[in-house]
Amino acid sequence: MKESLINELKTQEMFFLNTIDCFSEEDSNFKPKDGMYDVAQHIGHTAETYDWFIEGAFGKGFDMNFDNYEERMKKYSSYNECVEQFKTAIANTIKKIESYSEAELMAPITGEIMKGAPKMMTVYAAADHTAHHRGALSVYARLVGKKPKMPYEGM
Repeated sequence: MKESLINELKTQEMFFLNTIDCFSEEDSNFKPKDGMYDVAQHIGHTAETYDWFIEGAFGKGFDMNFDNYEERMKKYSSYNECVEQFKTAIANTIKKIESYSEAELMAPITGEIMKGAPKMMTVYAAADHTAHHRGALSVYARLVGKKPKMPYEGM
């Protein structure tokens, strides 16, 4: 079970990094219009969501305080830094999954998000969330005249 979850995380990391590989630091602040995330913010938000899911299922619960979230997103301003944050988030999630027993992974989520689902399902929820942002970023890439790699390139 753990091996499958870890493989899922590694696959999502590869898919995401393949898609965003066409960007550079100069693209960090590109966004199609005001009120939308820029490139760095998409990546930073995607990275922090892995921690949010793990903490939500295995820790203190899901932090549902989204007050001033747009303001908090301003901390993400560097493509390069956010890519490193994403890689770190995946590595940390893998370490945490490795540390849990099968019983812990199968225990039901008690919080309001995904209530009753096995805690391990947060890996798949994070993957779906990552795919959502990967898709948005592939559109952003084309808007700045770049062609993203196919997510599964190199498999």
